[in-house]
Amino acid sequence: MSEIEIRDDRAAGRLEAVGDGEVVGHIEYFVLESPARALVPVHTIVEPAHEGKGIAGSLARELYALAEREGVPVAPLCPYVVKWAEHHPETAPPADPELLSAAKDWLRAHPGRF
Repeated sequence: MSEIEIRDDRAAGRLEAVGDGEVVGHIEYFVLESPARALVPVHTIVEPAHEGKGIAGSLARELYALAEREGVPVAPLCPYVVKWAEHHPETAPPADPELLSAAKDWLRAHPGRF
């Protein structure tokens, strides 16, 4: 497989890993607006044929880089991103408990969104 390109499809709420012209993995997320703006990853999915190649980690790293460029925190609800952040504290600062709580409330208020 050639180099993986990661692109943000904000309208669809997906950070996508693209290789050889196909999406091989993605993080589904939403933008929390209140009590503060934050990126909230909900699911990380890598196509089975591409597992074990570091794609999920690259997606998580880019999500945090994107948040840093936008000057907003990440409030991860995705179990993979939570675990990744624990292993990369230099890149992924701990999430604000208030934002995590608000993100969970948003998710409950929008069933079927994810």
